[in-house]
Amino acid sequence: MDKRIDLPSIHILGTRVHMAELPDVVSLMDHWIETERDHYHHVVNTGMHGVMEGRKDPAFQKVLNSAELIAPDGILALLTARIRGYRLNRKETGPDLLWRFSEIAHRKNYSYFFYGDTPETLEILSTNVAREFPSIRLTGYHSPPFRELTPEEDQAIVDTINRVAPDVLWVGLGMPKQEQWISDHRDRLDVTIAVGAGASFKFLSGTMKRAPVLIRNVGLEWLWRLISEPKRVWRRVFVDAPQYIALVALQLSGLRKYS
Repeated sequence: MDKRIDLPSIHILGTRVHMAELPDVVSLMDHWIETERDHYHHVVNTGMHGVMEGRKDPAFQKVLNSAELIAPDGILALLTARIRGYRLNRKETGPDLLWRFSEIAHRKNYSYFFYGDTPETLEILSTNVAREFPSIRLTGYHSPPFRELTPEEDQAIVDTINRVAPDVLWVGLGMPKQEQWISDHRDRLDVTIAVGAGASFKFLSGTMKRAPVLIRNVGLEWLWRLISEPKRVWRRVFVDAPQYIALVALQLSGLRKYS
């Protein structure tokens, strides 16, 4: 039985978001590996950024809505959920998922493959995971070139992943690229779960410093990232976030509806 039926969801600007906390996501992933190894499952952790990307691009919104699980991430998504009556307490966010699920993967000898980011980041990440969770089977990692792949290169990557058939494929290409890649390869990959890992690879490898716990707990990690990566996130903070707030307010008031 698909455990998705136990998770309520809301629609935010046309994107379905499940009311899931980190333990729910971890439990569901474990359930899928235990009972549905022959099915491909796409897990998304996103908030305002992903929702706004979906609003701008209906084709990408369709990608998000086709995922088996979209867990809310970020203060604005959590506030939207709370306004709708769901008291989510997500002090642990998307970047914590890899580490928290690894506690189960270690006990059950699950297998991983890392795809995305740089060779240096992936090497450090793999070393850190192997040291902390030695029973996880690390079947490999691959850093694609920072350009569009040729069909031959893309197929070679698919073949590499399928040869080891990992339980979990962690994809760190950044939103929205990683979600699009996971969706585009849905019918070609022999994996049980593909997870959009976002900046998790950088945080867990130590190549990027994450906000202190206190800052994360009060919902200000976005400010830390703005200071740390202004060129990367300024548009999300100064353009997308105000638009998100205004559009969600219109949706919640009933003045604007989304299918």
